[in-house]
Amino acid sequence: MEIKVLGPGCMKCKRLEQSVRDAVEELGLDATITKVEDIMEIMGYGIATTPAVIVDGKVLVKGRSASKEEMKKLLAV
Repeated sequence: MEIKVLGPGCMKCKRLEQSVRDAVEELGLDATITKVEDIMEIMGYGIATTPAVIVDGKVLVKGRSASKEEMKKLLAV
């Protein structure tokens, strides 16, 4: 599983990245997590509002932070 957390580094972005990392760890998933901070790369995904989470090319969260529990539900599918 390839997970990308998109955001320039604001507090919401950092909080979302931590939620993703915690969810992956608790679920025991085999995942690569990448933090994307380059605005041009973020825009290349069609994301206008950060933070966002992309899993295997699919946007799961955008424009808001998500809790660890929400991320666990989204990633467990």
